[in-house]
Amino acid sequence: MAEENDPKDSLLLAVLPFGVMAVVTALDLTSGPGVGLLPLVSLGPAFAGLTGGWRRTAVIGVVAVVLCLGLSAFDGLFGTRRGFTAVLSVVGVTAAGLVAAVLRQRREAELASVRSIAEVAQRVLLRPVPRNAGRLRVAVSYTSAVAEARIGGDLYEVVTSPQGVRLIVGDVQGKGLEAVETAAVVVGAFREAAYDEPDLKAVGERLERALERHLTREKFVTAVLAEVRDGTDCTLLNFGHPAPLMVRAEGEVRYLAPPERALPLGLGAHGAPGPKPYQVSFASGDQVLFYTDGVTEARDPSGVFYPLEQRVGGLTDPDPEAALAAVRQDLMEHVGGPLQDDAAMLLLRHRDG
Repeated sequence: MAEENDPKDSLLLAVLPFGVMAVVTALDLTSGPGVGLLPLVSLGPAFAGLTGGWRRTAVIGVVAVVLCLGLSAFDGLFGTRRGFTAVLSVVGVTAAGLVAAVLRQRREAELASVRSIAEVAQRVLLRPVPRNAGRLRVAVSYTSAVAEARIGGDLYEVVTSPQGVRLIVGDVQGKGLEAVETAAVVVGAFREAAYDEPDLKAVGERLERALERHLTREKFVTAVLAEVRDGTDCTLLNFGHPAPLMVRAEGEVRYLAPPERALPLGLGAHGAPGPKPYQVSFASGDQVLFYTDGVTEARDPSGVFYPLEQRVGGLTDPDPEAALAAVRQDLMEHVGGPLQDDAAMLLLRHRDG
């Protein structure tokens, strides 16, 4: 989400037009008419048009005109060509400021409308996941690389099916609305296939077919699918996505890399074999962190990648959402500024039944 404006910055912008006019007035009174500072009074309404509404700009413009008339009288320029030119410049800049203020307010209203539509799209595409699913507890974190954006090309979903809890975390190649549209196709296909298909490989094949009908050119989606049944195993199916991170109850941390690398979704038409499902033990107290490359490829100001494997200490928090929030906060502190790519994380924690 967009960050709130700093109150100090807002106050500075509010007093700036009056401050500029006050400085111009003081300089004009001390230096006299020979310097020719009178037209600079127009800086007041100029700054007002850039930062305030049209009403405020109009009020400051009126103040500037009155001030210009008063200073021209003090300087003995009232009724002269120089005095008339100074007043005309103030009126002209005020008119331009009013136009700028109206256009800016219109753009802000349009942006607010787009943001509200994006929030609705987020609720449809990236709806809240269940916090509890059988023996599992789930938490999700999504951070957009664009401060005003709510959604992007990263995706996730959790479905409780007759075969167990199934989930997907993925990353669409590219940016913008096309990436969001592709993410919607993947999530929609997964919601249906995860409930209907008998095994995880069949779910992946459904996703591949859905993308064959949708994608054009060399577009693709990296994704990792997971399935947890009633036992103590977790089945994974990795389509070229960063390997999930396992955090054992006793503290061991390791990546759950697939036995063989596979192509991302959308490239199956090239004839390469699809990924093979592989199992890992998943017992009480264990956690699996799924994420997109926006996490591991995030860099600090010196260019060092975020060391996810070394920075999962925050996952010890008994509340999964608080644990994931601690990792996200650590990520943002590592970067020290806005992210260069969207970053999604999904934490799966095994608990006693």
